[in-house]
Amino acid sequence: MSQAYLWVKALHIIFVASWFAGLFYLPRLYVNLATVPAGSHAERERLLMMARKLYRFCSLLMVPALFFGLLLWLYFGIGKGPGQIWLHLKLLLVIGAVGYHHVCRQLLRDFEGLQNRRSHRWFRVFNEVSVLLFAAIVCLVVLKPTLG
Repeated sequence: MSQAYLWVKALHIIFVASWFAGLFYLPRLYVNLATVPAGSHAERERLLMMARKLYRFCSLLMVPALFFGLLLWLYFGIGKGPGQIWLHLKLLLVIGAVGYHHVCRQLLRDFEGLQNRRSHRWFRVFNEVSVLLFAAIVCLVVLKPTLG
């Protein structure tokens, strides 16, 4: 293994873990926003500011996470070869994670426009989706199931 490969792999792991840390916490802010009493404007604005900043930060972390992952796949050939179904499944889950990220943005817009119609319980369940995505991706990368 080359030093370049190890550096790219390390950076990919760092940025993926950091991006998902934000995805773990952002819906928790939505749980709190969904429970803010109607008259608590200061609390609502504080939580919205935190959510906006966290979403922007997560977005900045997602870009290098995806870039280094693509580099591992396309340049270093990770997952290439017969029967490497794990990479295809991982890519599907990564697309799901990017979609989840964008759904978080839409939910933030709903809160900003006073359009949220979901309960705090819904956001508690929604919060677990990122954990399940992360766990499934890690299992696929570590276990690398193959066909045949």
